[in-house]
Amino acid sequence: MGHHYFYVLECSDGSYYAGYTVDLEKRIQKHNDGKGAKYTRGRTPVKLLYSEEYDSKGDALRMEIRFKKLAKEKKKRYIESR
Repeated sequence: MGHHYFYVLECSDGSYYAGYTVDLEKRIQKHNDGKGAKYTRGRTPVKLLYSEEYDSKGDALRMEIRFKKLAKEKKKRYIESR
């Protein structure tokens, strides 16, 4: 069984990007190399703000979806409360 991660990046413009991966280091490097998500390509460098590990891909993806629906202030509070 692999590890599945929900993660949050802070982009160079102060915005947040939330995603899913099985390899955090490799994924963050891809974002910073301009080969990650379209959203982060013009907002590098990015830095990892937060991550959670899950046993299943579905659980990690559900968390990503829930997080993306939050207003930015609630996203900040979620990260700070962990």
